[in-house]
Amino acid sequence: MSNISAYLIFGAPGSGKGTVGAKLAATTGVKHLSTGDIFRGLSPASENGKLFASYANAGKLVPDEVTVQIFSRYIGGLIDTNKFDPMKDSFLLDGIPRTVAQAELIKNVVKVKHIFVLEITDYSVITERLLKRAAIEGRKDDANESIVQARIKEYETKTAAVLSAYENSLITKINGATSPDEVFRDTLSAYIAAK
Repeated sequence: MSNISAYLIFGAPGSGKGTVGAKLAATTGVKHLSTGDIFRGLSPASENGKLFASYANAGKLVPDEVTVQIFSRYIGGLIDTNKFDPMKDSFLLDGIPRTVAQAELIKNVVKVKHIFVLEITDYSVITERLLKRAAIEGRKDDANESIVQARIKEYETKTAAVLSAYENSLITKINGATSPDEVFRDTLSAYIAAK
């Protein structure tokens, strides 16, 4: 696979990554790619679909090698069908890398241009957002408070550590606890400054 350029968006579950990513894609043309959406789009009868469901139902992350394999196949499919041109397009990656091991596995394929971190320190805000999203979107991984707490813990222990794998100059921290419009505005400003 060709070397692809990408921006990364980080934040705990419910921090607004998907909302900001979709708006940023619509505004700037960057291609928003959520590994969560890729996983949820897997056939539930497939081996990978069953694997994802078992981890999601426990609030855990899918194993690194499986995540990177599915991600790579998906990207390859976009390139093969001319939906992504690595010579001119960039991705906004949401949900990968989620561990230091994933960062290592993708570093020869993904050139990171900048990283946006949506920070929320009050986890009750996240829990409230996720339970609300579960009711609106029917997301099973958001519907159970104990699963939500497990996902937040996974983020704290694994995903937040990924940032140490990148230079501080690539990272912009954004207050994710403000309104969705403010979070988007601040992220858009950081994106423009990083371009």
